[in-house]
Amino acid sequence: MKEVFRVAIYLRLSIEDKDKLNRLDDSESIKNQRNMLMEVVNNNPSYNLVDEYCDEDLSGAGTYRPEFERLINDCENGKIDIVLCKSQSRFSRDMEIVERYINNKFKEWNVRFISLSDNADTENPGNKKSRQINGLVNEWYLEDVSNNIRSAFNSKMKQGEFISPFAPFGYLVDSSDNNKLVVDKVACLVVKDIFNLYLNGYGYSAIAKYLNDKNIPSPSLHKYRQGIKLNVVSNKAREEIKWNSNAIKTILKNEVYLGKLVQGKRTTVSYKNHKIINKDKSLWISYSDTHEAIIDVDTFDKVQMEMKNRTKPRGSSTVHLFSGKVFCLCCGHYLRKKNSSRHQYLVYSNNFICSNKSSIRYDKLESIVLLEINKILNKFYDEELLKEKVNKKYNEVYKEKLVSLENGLVNINRKIDESKNYLKNLYEDKVNNFISLEMFNTLVSSYENNKDRYSKQLDDINKKINIYKENIKGFDEKIISKYKKLDSLNRVIVSEFVDKIYVGEVKDNIRVIKIKWNF
Repeated sequence: MKEVFRVAIYLRLSIEDKDKLNRLDDSESIKNQRNMLMEVVNNNPSYNLVDEYCDEDLSGAGTYRPEFERLINDCENGKIDIVLCKSQSRFSRDMEIVERYINNKFKEWNVRFISLSDNADTENPGNKKSRQINGLVNEWYLEDVSNNIRSAFNSKMKQGEFISPFAPFGYLVDSSDNNKLVVDKVACLVVKDIFNLYLNGYGYSAIAKYLNDKNIPSPSLHKYRQGIKLNVVSNKAREEIKWNSNAIKTILKNEVYLGKLVQGKRTTVSYKNHKIINKDKSLWISYSDTHEAIIDVDTFDKVQMEMKNRTKPRGSSTVHLFSGKVFCLCCGHYLRKKNSSRHQYLVYSNNFICSNKSSIRYDKLESIVLLEINKILNKFYDEELLKEKVNKKYNEVYKEKLVSLENGLVNINRKIDESKNYLKNLYEDKVNNFISLEMFNTLVSSYENNKDRYSKQLDDINKKINIYKENIKGFDEKIISKYKKLDSLNRVIVSEFVDKIYVGEVKDNIRVIKIKWNF
């Protein structure tokens, strides 16, 4: 038997039970664990402390823990005779880890495991079953915690509460309510620029280049400068991380900018297996009007349509006016833009040839479309027919939101009425001595809190209703006055008016052009 044993102490603090004021400080839990273990080492002359291994803010499940991995490596390499812990659960709550190391590998490596509070000791043969039972209990605890957390998160998402620790670019987590988003006054301007640039023909790469050329911080760098510490996997320094195509595409597709939360898109396999899997769209949890919108519905819908239809010429980072909209009237084949030494043309893609030989000069098509749009504006502006057709879908959107808000108003008023009856019953119970004065005061206090909450909700809903009513009232005028007469075209105008353009045969020296409008 050895006279002196090389002892390692292992300390662990879970993120859920930390009580540090500063991340660099040792928590009280870690200090208590260290004091307890060092007392055992100091009171045993045959124990020689060779190292301390300490993981803070980390789970006891079977996930990666740096100091735990270093401890296992030193045990395997014969540097340690005894591993000392406060409890088996501090070593691991994962039954698989307990079996692999405490009950198997440590025996193979001639390492003794001792935990103080639950009397686990691998030198005691009769102690194995109690260690295994402890392992099962600890694993059940992990599973219960995981299920409770998932249940709590689902409940919050179904109530329209934001559950992520980090807000999407353009927003901040409300300092007074961690489950609510507020607009980031600086980043929201960048988000609006991204949507506008895309509608004006810029592609993902072109927008990223535009932002980088203007030295606008990328989302991760913006948050870093705000003091928000994100775990960003990159081989570049934080200040060198730039905007890229994926970041632009993610922003353009995110419904959060409509004031809408769509959560629960992904989950993990289990509390032990942290592989992320995508959930079916039918299982996503969606909630509208949870925070202030940065992008209006009209702009967002146009961008989504553009993302479906858009193509761009080879070697170009922007799309032309009619990208994805011009087709052959005869065969329906798509026409792409091609440059010659003198002019630009729209011709068949992929060397496809049709008997119709549809092709047209780009500048002539632009003149034709501009003329036709102005004809429509001139014809319908006075008669207000354009107003009736173009605005139909937008009014439907606003009215749908109004119905939702007014239903919410009814529900809140119903809860207020129920609360008043509840208060009346409380007074009757107090008068009849059915409840104590202490309980009565507690329940009244709860009622007052609910009353204040309902009152705030009423104010918020009424404000939104007034905003939507004003939007509906003025929307027609805004759309019609927006386009009285056009002097030139841009990508936004073409997308708003034109669905498809069909190029047909030449008749009487004039190319047949048919335009399918969006209304």
